Amino acid sequence: MSARLEGVTLLPTDGAPAGPAVDIVIADGRIAAIEPAAGAPVRRRLALPALVNAHDHCRALSPTSFGAAAKPLETWLMRLAAMPPADPYRAALAAFGRAARGGAGSVMAHYTRFHGPGLPEPMSPVDEAREIARAARDVGVRVTLAVFMRDRNPLVYGDESALLAALPDAARAAVAAAFLTPMPGGEAQIARVEAIAAAVESPTFSVQFGPSGPQWCSDGLIAAIADRSRATGRRVHMHCLETRYQRAFADAAYPEGVVARLKTLGLLSPRLTLAHCVYARDADLDLIAASGAVIATNPSSNLHLSSGIAPIGAALRRGCRVALGVDASALDEDDDIVRELRLGQFLHGGWGFETVVERGDWLAGVVRDGRFANGAPGDGRLAVGAPADILVLDLDRLDRDAVMAVEPIDLVFARATAAHIDRLIVAGREVWRDGRLTGADLDGAEAALRQAYRDTIATRAGFLAAWRDLEPAAIAHYRDLCGCC
Repeated sequence: MSARLEGVTLLPTDGAPAGPAVDIVIADGRIAAIEPAAGAPVRRRLALPALVNAHDHCRALSPTSFGAAAKPLETWLMRLAAMPPADPYRAALAAFGRAARGGAGSVMAHYTRFHGPGLPEPMSPVDEAREIARAARDVGVRVTLAVFMRDRNPLVYGDESALLAALPDAARAAVAAAFLTPMPGGEAQIARVEAIAAAVESPTFSVQFGPSGPQWCSDGLIAAIADRSRATGRRVHMHCLETRYQRAFADAAYPEGVVARLKTLGLLSPRLTLAHCVYARDADLDLIAASGAVIATNPSSNLHLSSGIAPIGAALRRGCRVALGVDASALDEDDDIVRELRLGQFLHGGWGFETVVERGDWLAGVVRDGRFANGAPGDGRLAVGAPADILVLDLDRLDRDAVMAVEPIDLVFARATAAHIDRLIVAGREVWRDGRLTGADLDGAEAALRQAYRDTIATRAGFLAAWRDLEPAAIAHYRDLCGCC
């Protein structure tokens, strides 16, 4: 199977000026040739590497629609219990479709909840993963599924007994039903991940271990995951130091430092991706850099959830690998990773005349390290022999004033958004073109999800009633954890 992408300008990432238009020949999912354009382009288009969403969660709709807005992570996570189970295929199709619409050719789906047991016709985790993989195939993006793993602190970090005791009986029962269900042992969780991988992995769909975070995973579980990752080469994707409350818990639980503990347990290696790292200190960053692990930063999500601004400039100075994710919370909740690319550069590129990372290096780096973190082939460069994962922007629309010649990289980092996407090509397949998915109906999937949630939201009445008591009790718990008054 071959195709030809005609008359596009390649976006330089090395500071060089853009060259003349070229034709990109695609065969068998790879770039077979890059040749001078055969004819004058009818309109100007700009080709750059397909972007990489290196941390996300495959959520059907935004939690804001379920009352989760303006909450720090710890109560925001609790509020997710307001969302009834959703059809896994439809939810994944919507999530991956939005990712494609936003410019991501590779997506990390850190799957933090199995919906199957709560469906009218219960579904096993393996069958649920098959539905997710089917949705990925229909949309056409590369997907990495990190299956959640946890064995402690299901409600709050630390002992929840005082919080539960403060709740009225009805609220306590609703909270227990939502959060305090038994969790499988570590060996069973590892076996579940490997069974899912055996059922669904393909050249464009891979599976990773997904420990939720140090505060949710015992040393024993982390060590077991590390051992199995080392034995099999399977990558690991994990939250780390996302909030000040996670930092406080880590300081109490790991006096030597939580990243140092991960190293002791054998998890810290090039096979590891650590999402967020907002509260990583210099010593943590030094260890991460030395290990070759990847930091997946999520600028908009960190702002939405009042987590803060991650020390990514310091991480880059130390040589850390850094990838970029939208974490289902892009600035406008639209999964626009083109805008997220710009926001990350604005926040971490440097101030005044002191540059931490040039724009082209930022783009090339988050694509390269994102592909590495997600297990996608190649480093993202548009070169002969590389995977044909290409994002094409409408350069005429991007250069809306057309007063004089302006370098495309200036236009991209000043104003590009998903609205400027002409098409997205993944593994040689046109996934997004002319404002729609080529292989699935995104609008239809989202409309069906909205109606399904409207039909089932009443099943969350008990939890929603309990929320009036749960939220203030949770806030008090976390204030005490940080020693706040």
